[in-house]
Amino acid sequence: MGDQPKHVLLCIADSLRYDTVYQTGIGMPYIQNNGIAFTEARSAGCWTLPATSSLFTGLMPHEHGATSQSRAIHKNIPTLAEQMKSAGYKTYQVTANIATTDIFGLHRGFDEVRRIWKKVPPKFNKIQQILVLIGKPRLRKKIFSKDMLMRKMSSDLEMAKTWLQHTYQDIFNEVRKITEECDKKNEKAFVFINLMETHFPYHIAPTFQLDSQGVFKKLKEVHSLFHHLNQSFLKKGKLTIQKEMLEVLKGRQQKAWTAISKDIDSFCKEMHEGTGNLVIFGADHGENFGEQGWTYHFSNVTDAGNKVPLFWLAQNKSEASQNHKIISTRHIYHSILNEVGISTNEPSIIHEADRSKAILQSYWYNHSGKTLDQYKYNQICFLIAGKKYLLRNDQWLLSPEYDDYDAPQFLMMDKNVNPIHELNLNTEEKDFYLNTIKNFKLFSSKIKF
Repeated sequence: MGDQPKHVLLCIADSLRYDTVYQTGIGMPYIQNNGIAFTEARSAGCWTLPATSSLFTGLMPHEHGATSQSRAIHKNIPTLAEQMKSAGYKTYQVTANIATTDIFGLHRGFDEVRRIWKKVPPKFNKIQQILVLIGKPRLRKKIFSKDMLMRKMSSDLEMAKTWLQHTYQDIFNEVRKITEECDKKNEKAFVFINLMETHFPYHIAPTFQLDSQGVFKKLKEVHSLFHHLNQSFLKKGKLTIQKEMLEVLKGRQQKAWTAISKDIDSFCKEMHEGTGNLVIFGADHGENFGEQGWTYHFSNVTDAGNKVPLFWLAQNKSEASQNHKIISTRHIYHSILNEVGISTNEPSIIHEADRSKAILQSYWYNHSGKTLDQYKYNQICFLIAGKKYLLRNDQWLLSPEYDDYDAPQFLMMDKNVNPIHELNLNTEEKDFYLNTIKNFKLFSSKIKF
């Protein structure tokens, strides 16, 4: 193909909410003036594994199989990296998040996975490291492990660097090396990039620091960060963080975004302007700061968790435009493949945004065996005609769409009404939704409660 991109870069800011970007003024002039902004993009999942797996397969979580319980993409499903290799691209992943690597099998198809925590020295002090180890249960356990006593640092503990310091410039430098090496060899590259600065604990400075002023408020912030990370409400049945402190946490992500947005814009400009490269910037999913009674990751299907920023900088083309169609980011997979000459039956968001259907899913999280029964549910949510229709435990619920992320709880619908039958849908659409529900239920039935 004459217009096939030289390099394809898919850059993802982990956990970045849509409103974090837009309420802080975006701060990316090059991207805004030279790309397509998708203003109604929705992630298929609400934490890194299912959301990234959907980016890597073009499928919904119940189709690719990587959820809170199952933890891996079905082996017979071709990944984006594998498809790009078949199109003649060298494939690379440069990541600050261990969840996108071999721990869940998301390394499949990449010629190289460059884990940034293996390449950068620690910039934080011992006290900061101890705080993270105490705050994360999985890391706390490793403190007393045999490996730890034998001074054998696990990948998980090394990865804590990315929780404590900026690594995005180090990642950008790795990507520069990759593209320069490929240019010298006249090779094409596909590079997946994961940035952790907007992920918990939200990097408001080059190394970890608190945002509050005064000893008492700092202690409250530490308390809130701890309970936010550990999702204490799953065991307690109520939010354990005060509303004012949830605003502090939300503000941390906003400040983290403000700190890096201009540099992301400059990097994307460097990778796009006059290069013939396709550059995509967005988020895998969004964080949740108390909306609809939820915090952090996992079983939310709120706009806070699923509405994400998305920008597309086409190869050999500059345009400032906005696409206001509700689309699913899982179709980035099909859109990229379309650009490199691989046809699929699914829509490209560039050419067939109308065909992309936003379907959100989440699966209950087993919190060390202590998750309360009230949170043990799987759910699927459809965005149709400006409303959200949610199916949870065979009960349909309804919520109108809101842009201020302060939507009310979903309200129960009449048990005798299936909205898919009641909505003004054509036969093809109705069959698609009903078949999706059927397969979702089948997959969910295999997850133990």
